[in-house]
This record gives sequence, structure tokens and C-alpha cells, in this order.
Amino acid sequence: MNFLKKHKIKTVMTLLIVSYLIMCQSCMTMRMNSKKTKLFFETSKTSYIDSTISVDDSKIHYLQTGKNDFPTLFFIHGSPGSWDAYKDFLKDTLLLKKYRMIAIDRPGFGYSNFGSSENLFQQAHTIENFVKKINNGKNIYLVGHSFGGPVIVKMAIDQPKLFKQIVILAGAIDPDAENPENWRPFFISKPLRYLVPGALRPANDELWWLKNDLKVMKPTLKNIVTNVVVIHGTKDPLVPYSNVAFIKKKFINAESMEVISIKDANHFIPWEHYETIRNKLLNLME
Repeated sequence: MNFLKKHKIKTVMTLLIVSYLIMCQSCMTMRMNSKKTKLFFETSKTSYIDSTISVDDSKIHYLQTGKNDFPTLFFIHGSPGSWDAYKDFLKDTLLLKKYRMIAIDRPGFGYSNFGSSENLFQQAHTIENFVKKINNGKNIYLVGHSFGGPVIVKMAIDQPKLFKQIVILAGAIDPDAENPENWRPFFISKPLRYLVPGALRPANDELWWLKNDLKVMKPTLKNIVTNVVVIHGTKDPLVPYSNVAFIKKKFINAESMEVISIKDANHFIPWEHYETIRNKLLNLME
């Protein structure tokens, strides 16, 4: 009886572990499927394009709204996340009168090679090539929230003539302000990485690498020559407000610099301070 009982417990535990591992592959994807996307835009009566483009060895999924011959607002989400972090911007009637808007799933998230992991520099390179493929010859304005902030900074460093302006929303740019949790590397290597569900897996990877990536990027920040807007909450618990002072100090060759500090705001300014950000996007430099 004891043997049978132990065997039964062992079997149940094995099944639970296997079930959890299977669940990890499918849960917490943090992405909007095509059915929900269609319903969202139909409700607001907004025409849209839902497509995927092959770029190098990657596939980049994106949503597009607005007239194709307008200047481009190009949105890049944080970690984890997907294009739908900007869904309300994509249907905004005021923005639609002025811009073609594109929001992507960053590599590893949404429907862009979901679950794969790339560092800051790999991602920026892939997205730069994506932008070149969809470029309509009009001004391009990059908007990046959180991890999307350093991505657009790296893109502006690499391709200074391609972008008219960058808008950094609570962006993590200062390596000294990053304090990655010490438990993160334990879940990067196999087999423990498979215990991390869905989109949290590539997020864990890139957030652990970020501090070092920012250190490498730091000496090149002087190569930013585009117009820069920084919007940051003064009480951001995830990306410290001290990033603002760092950016002002290091972006010494930026064409222009505007800082909008949102008093007492936290990290989630794209949603909690939507109108402040939308109104600024309506008045970017031509």
C-alpha cells in the first residue's frame, strides 16, 4: 500500500509539473488576437491594417491606421507587452487627421517570433530594417514606452537621418538607475526558463541584459542629433525619474530637447495620462 501510495503521489506530481509546463507555453501571452482586434476597431469605426513583414530572420507583426501618405507615428511598447499598448492612440480621431500610425509587436512578443529573446541592439537593428521597408518618405516620429525608450534611442543613434523626432515615455536610459533583480538569471538558462510563463520569459531575459546594454550604449548617446521629447512621471517606481536628468546631461547634441514632467505620476503614463501624451503628439515638430 505504501508503495502504491508513493507511486500515485509521484504520478500526480509529475502530471502537475507537466501540466504547468504546458500551460506556461500558452498563458500570459499578453497579446490581442485578430478577432478581438477586429472588434476593437469596428467598434470605433477605424480602418486598419493587421499584417506581418519578414525582416532579416525575423517576422514583425504590426497594426497600422491612418492615411498611408501621412507622416508616421511609430509606437514601440515596453516589457512585456504588444502593439495593443497603444490601441487607443491608433483610433484617436485627432491623431488620425495628422498621422499614419504604426504599432508593432517587438521581437519576442505578441506575434513577432513570440517567446524568442533578443538584446537591445538586436531588436533596434531588426526594427530599423522594418521601418525602412514601410517608409513612405514622410517624417517619422518614434514613440517608445519603458523598454521601448532605449530601443528608440538606439534606433536614433544608428539612423540619425531617418527619424524626425523621438518621444521617450518613462524610458530606461541610465544604466546606473537600473537595478535588475538577482533572481532573473536563474530563469534564463534551461530548464528553469521553461517555468516562466508566456511573454514573461523574453521579458525576463531582456530586462536582465538591459543594464549592461545601456552601459555599452552610454558613450554613443552624444550621437543623438534628432529632436527629443521626454515625458516621465515624477514618482515612477519602475524607471526612476532620475533618468530625465541623465538624458538632459548626455544628449548633448540633440537638435532640441523638451521635458514634460508629470507630477506624482507612476510608470503607466500612456494610459493614465493619455491626453497629456496625445496632445504632445499632436504638436510635434514638422
